[in-house]
Amino acid sequence: MKNISRALALAMVAALTLTGCGGGNNNGSEGGNNGGSGSADVKTDAIKDLVITKAAARELETFNILYSQREEDTENLTNLVDGLLESNPAGELVPCIAKTWDSEDGGETWTFNLRDNVKWVDVNGNEKAATTAQDFATGLEWVLNFYKNDSSNTAMPLEMIVGANEYYEWTKTLSEEEALALTAEDGSKFREMVKMETPDDYTVVYHCTTKMPYFPSVATYGCLYPMSQGMVDELGGPKNVKSMNNENMWYNGCYTMTTYTQGNEKIFTRNPLYWDEDCTLFDTVTFKMVESGDLTWQYWENEEIDYAPLGEARLNEIKKEDNKWHDYLVPDVQSKYSYVWHWNFNKNKEDGTPDENWNKAVANSAFRKAFYYGFDMVDYWKRTNALTPMVIENNFYTMKGLCFTSDGTDYVELVRKELGLPEENGETPVRLDKDKYEQYKKQAMEELSAIGVTFPVQIDHYIPGSSQTALDSANVLKQTIANSFGDDFVELNIKTYVQSVRKEVVVPHLHSWVNNGWGADYADPQNYLGQETYGGDNAYYSANYSYVNEITEPADYQTELVDIYKEYTKMVEEANAITDDMDARYAAYAKAEAYMLENALVVPSNYSIGWCVSKIDNDSRMFAKFGGVNNKVKNWVTKTTPYTTEEKVGTINFD
Repeated sequence: MKNISRALALAMVAALTLTGCGGGNNNGSEGGNNGGSGSADVKTDAIKDLVITKAAARELETFNILYSQREEDTENLTNLVDGLLESNPAGELVPCIAKTWDSEDGGETWTFNLRDNVKWVDVNGNEKAATTAQDFATGLEWVLNFYKNDSSNTAMPLEMIVGANEYYEWTKTLSEEEALALTAEDGSKFREMVKMETPDDYTVVYHCTTKMPYFPSVATYGCLYPMSQGMVDELGGPKNVKSMNNENMWYNGCYTMTTYTQGNEKIFTRNPLYWDEDCTLFDTVTFKMVESGDLTWQYWENEEIDYAPLGEARLNEIKKEDNKWHDYLVPDVQSKYSYVWHWNFNKNKEDGTPDENWNKAVANSAFRKAFYYGFDMVDYWKRTNALTPMVIENNFYTMKGLCFTSDGTDYVELVRKELGLPEENGETPVRLDKDKYEQYKKQAMEELSAIGVTFPVQIDHYIPGSSQTALDSANVLKQTIANSFGDDFVELNIKTYVQSVRKEVVVPHLHSWVNNGWGADYADPQNYLGQETYGGDNAYYSANYSYVNEITEPADYQTELVDIYKEYTKMVEEANAITDDMDARYAAYAKAEAYMLENALVVPSNYSIGWCVSKIDNDSRMFAKFGGVNNKVKNWVTKTTPYTTEEKVGTINFD
């Protein structure tokens, strides 16, 4: 048997690039009039009651879509509450509650025209009220009220909407009782300060702080979602909104959550009053929470579920010609996340004292560049995609397909040009450079030895203690690092946490690095690159993972690092100031991103593209490179028998 063809790997790379090509050009009135997502053809053998599994660790924490920034929450909530816009499978913005949208001044003022047939319902599908423009004002007031909302989802409206930051800061000066009593009704302080208008029940107007052609992409994100004051009142006030559940919340989305057993099962039931009467929905959607992939596979073998993602071991079994599922391997749904290794520049030991050996090493440019040019992750990528690992190669920080120049060029291609990188070839990682790696390794060991660093430098890598899958992946990573760097430079220490990596590891600064995926909230490079700037409260990774923001009085060995971060930050700020020429804006951002990567402030890792067996046509699902709508179970094409490899990718050859 032959290896899977290089042509297939390259075809999948192309698919990743092209799927979202339309996502960056829907910024004006023309794009807003393209109609809705439309009805899907319903096959006679389509599934009526969909059942899929979710990892138990992905349990939701809140029912308030305005509050959460966790995909674990939004993958549920996007099915329960609709916002202004959603996406189609090509990644293009399409109408949702807003039927049209436009800007007449180049993107500084945006008007959304709403449908008049969107209803709020209770868990049983009984009508509660109409969804109107006022609900979007109530939702935004909630997000911008310091005492109502303690989520970091305030960052976008604070920066984008005139008066939003001033209102947020003003609420801080109030007592909690005073702030909780505020509303977004006509004549309110919110209406006075925040430049958001509702000229009638079905029109919403936002005034941006500058020209923002990409602002409609923000409309797919939770910070601009509606909330009914009627629901707030019915729940007994704002304090009870934070603790609302599936039984007492109001819904205007595709489904209501009629059953919720924490850690076990969720059942979504079709909303009988859903506004989109032409869309394809399931009668019920059941999420079964599972502790392991083995249980998912057991459900699949027993024909109890309709989709099963495949890990490395299972995939290697199925690709054998005599396996009953051999002819049913299909590409899994792509994620919108770009995965990157983030350093911790202010690490502590477990006793709470600074880990000076690590902190000195990671502050050294040559040390980081040795990783950038020498880290061969192919074996590690096989944990995600054992069949075509090269398809998940990532050489950028920003996700492919997020935005495009006026001539249709993907923004990341501008970054590639700045870096001088060739295109991915489907065979070997193009970023690897043996000569540069050896040069920087030698330089790092000389420079760091001179300031007392001992080798091999220890990398503390944390995984959940209860997960065999995580341990298997960590052991592969450990061997991958040994193969890449030898035993004299670095060594990976596998350490565990009990329940919360955030509380047990990240907050006490114990991690050496994390491999996190970032998915954009809106279609602009700022949403990626702004997370790494120095000194900004809203720079997510700088403030919460790398902790570079805490280095305010750098030691001698940290001076160069901070200077690089300051220069990078300056470049990002200058790019963000360009609002009247999107091509020039993207070019400036590309220079900033290239500078960040050339100095290895982060090290790109991978995309998430795997394989599965499925009765769902993954090509029918929403696929935006931003926002939280990709998990909306709407217009999915299914059949009662699994899709075959031939149906989805044609003929392929396996080992």
